[in-house]
Parts: sequence; structure tokens; C-alpha cells
Amino acid sequence: MKLSNHTQIFVKQKRELAELFGFETRNKYEILDAQMNVIGFCAEQQKGLLGMLFRQVFGHWRSFELHFFDNNRQQILVSKHPFRFIFQEFQIVNNQGVVLGSVKQRFGIFKKKFDVHNQHGDVIFEMRSGFFNFWTFPFFDRNGQMAALIQKKWSGMLKELFTDADNFVVEFKTSMLTENDRLIMLACSVFTDLQYFERKASNNY
Repeated sequence: MKLSNHTQIFVKQKRELAELFGFETRNKYEILDAQMNVIGFCAEQQKGLLGMLFRQVFGHWRSFELHFFDNNRQQILVSKHPFRFIFQEFQIVNNQGVVLGSVKQRFGIFKKKFDVHNQHGDVIFEMRSGFFNFWTFPFFDRNGQMAALIQKKWSGMLKELFTDADNFVVEFKTSMLTENDRLIMLACSVFTDLQYFERKASNNY
């Protein structure tokens, strides 16, 4: 899965991918290109009865791991979220365990703000969402230019109420983004789903 070949990808939550992975899963996603071809997958690793209890009690504060796979089911990425009550953060590592970057929440009034760090700990982007457009998460570089955008795709009120699938589009706005940048942004799209839009999926065990 080479994201530098794409200017836009889609992340679609799927219930029926349970048998695709080599471990028990919770939330599952397909990753598609602009032509709706599947180019990868993502799954939150299930953690048994204790994990279920933590999810019920602590919700998005819980610790969780997201595993990303290419179209050949080879793991390429893991995103790790520790247990935290405030100022959420997560780390992204490749399949060799090498850190690619991390994302850390900052204090914001009426805004969600996250600093995106590279493998050296340097802040390379800010991801933020305003009070009135909480379904969009643009990334801004250190010069204040928009580098990418995550947007939740609404499928209609009735469908949103009676299905448990969340869909997102990730738009890469500049060719200057590295492959690591794009992988971090992909991980951010699933992270925002689990942090802010997981309401309907909470019954899917």
C-alpha cells in the first residue's frame, strides 16, 4: 500500500471483515483508493473480556491498538493508544517496530487540537477541528498551509441512525508529503473515528 501514489483515500468501517485477520478484532475498516479499489485494511485488536469491560467503562479513554495491513494482508503499521483521561495521544510504528511518529492533543477552547510529531519528536503538522465543523480535521504545516484533510462522510440521517458504519475521506493536498506523513494521517483518520464517532459501533463486539 503506497500512499504516495494517491491524492485521496477512503476509510470505510466494515462489520463483515472479522475473518480476515489473525486475531480477534473489534472495529474493522477497509482502505480504498479514489476508484473504490481496496488497497488495505485496518482492525482494532480485541482484548478479551477485560478489554470489553474497559471499553464499556472508559470508552475512548481506553488503551487500544490499531493494526494496518496492505491488500496482501501483510501488516505495515501499528498505532498504539495508551490509557489516558485527558490530552489523548498515540504512537505509530512500522512492521519492524520503528517509530514513524506520534500525535498528541493540546489544550484548546472550543477546538480539538493535536500536534503531529515525526520520528525525531519534531512537530511537523497541527491537526485541528473547530466547534462548528467537528467532522473535519485539517492538517496545517509549520507555515500555516493546509497539507491534508480528514473529513467524515455523512450518508444521510436515517442511515447514520440505523447503521454502525463510519466513512472518512483523507485528502492529501500537497505532493510534498512523505510516505510516513501519509501513513500517520491515515492512522489519524481511524483515531478520530474511535475518539469522536464511535457511539454506534459500541454495540459491535
